Amino acid sequence: MKAAASKRKHMIIDAHPSRAILGLATPMLVGAVLQNVQSLIDLFWVGRLGPQAVAAVAISGTILMVLFPMLMGLGAGTVALVSRAVGGQRYDEASHAATQSLMLAFVFGGLSALIGWYYTDEFFALLGSGAEVAVEGRDYLRITLLGSLTVFVLFMGNAALQGAGDTLTPMYIMAVANLLNIVLDPLFIFGVGPFPALGVKGAAWATLIAQGVAAGGAVFILLSGRAQLHLRPRLWMPDLALSWRILRIGLPGSGQMLTRSLMSAVMMRIVASFGTAAVAAYGIGMRYHMIVLMPAFALGGAAATMVGQNLGAGKPDRAHHASWLATFMDMALMVVASLAMIFFAQELMQWFTDDPQVIALGARYLIIVSPFYILAALGIVLGRALNGAGDSLAPMICTVISLWGLQVPLAIVLARTWTPSLEGVWWAIGASMTVHGLLITAWFETGRWRHKKV
Repeated sequence: MKAAASKRKHMIIDAHPSRAILGLATPMLVGAVLQNVQSLIDLFWVGRLGPQAVAAVAISGTILMVLFPMLMGLGAGTVALVSRAVGGQRYDEASHAATQSLMLAFVFGGLSALIGWYYTDEFFALLGSGAEVAVEGRDYLRITLLGSLTVFVLFMGNAALQGAGDTLTPMYIMAVANLLNIVLDPLFIFGVGPFPALGVKGAAWATLIAQGVAAGGAVFILLSGRAQLHLRPRLWMPDLALSWRILRIGLPGSGQMLTRSLMSAVMMRIVASFGTAAVAAYGIGMRYHMIVLMPAFALGGAAATMVGQNLGAGKPDRAHHASWLATFMDMALMVVASLAMIFFAQELMQWFTDDPQVIALGARYLIIVSPFYILAALGIVLGRALNGAGDSLAPMICTVISLWGLQVPLAIVLARTWTPSLEGVWWAIGASMTVHGLLITAWFETGRWRHKKV
């Protein structure tokens, strides 16, 4: 395994950029697909319980996004430090950064679980959910929050492996987790054999168990030394200086995540004013939204690793070229995905629900928003490339401007003036994607990230 990891490292630094990007991005894409399949499996089975159950899971997902702002930030800091150290062949330094990242994951994962557990009712009230939806969602959310710790540990473990150029191992880990989730979901939701019928709560228990097994696998591999990173016992002593370096890079990324998460909560509140069917349609549409953007996140992750390791190796021009190559790859994929979403919008909605109103509202969401995915590729891939360089403040500022300066106020205005009103919200989402992509592109091309110190 160490030999394979070393080979991938040399590929990142020396091979043709397209080969290196695909070598990194393909396992990451498969891993992202597997990770999102977990939520889709939940939604597929929960959808058989009715629109209220779907709405409960959708609102719970929005709340979970608000509770995990540190997740993306810590991941960005981890990838930046680990990839820069590996690019400079400082493997002990990379392992030390990965160890401190996992320790931070334990701390913030535990805090997220505690905060979410005690304020579940208040979160549902803030989002304006109906009483029946809140009852369904409360138990689902509380059980899911028990897994906050494993989610943080899994994400940081995978981020460390990614920074080292190992994207295959996280893919295998997520494959095992998905197999578990596929088996456990129907057993816990509907009750099969000795298992009780838990309904929506069953989906949460299935996911919690699957993620726990995956997190354990990631930590075991890092501790065993089977990857380029080896988390030896002596590295587990708290290092406040190194932890602060991770946080210093990650805090703007956390701010970006928090900004996006709070925006999602506000958008859910706006959509909730149109009724349960609108919430269910929006929830399903957002799941497809994440599926379509998975190649962007995978290619963006590849760009982040390429940028970090090549800057560590003193090759900034190669980092710039690789970032744009990854972006163009994703834009081509987004053209195909957008056309598929537009032409098969109703069929895609029908896969999750048979409610005619939910299908109609969700299909319009897919048709209106999908063309803007092409421009979203700019913001996601180039934004991740900036994070890989340790330049996380600029993407946060661009996100704040596009979401809070444009999307939220425009959604409020169009919800009152557009006809039909709900479609005005969909157009606001598309406008925000466009502005975000253009802002990120403009900053990336200034080239200031080339000289960023981590």
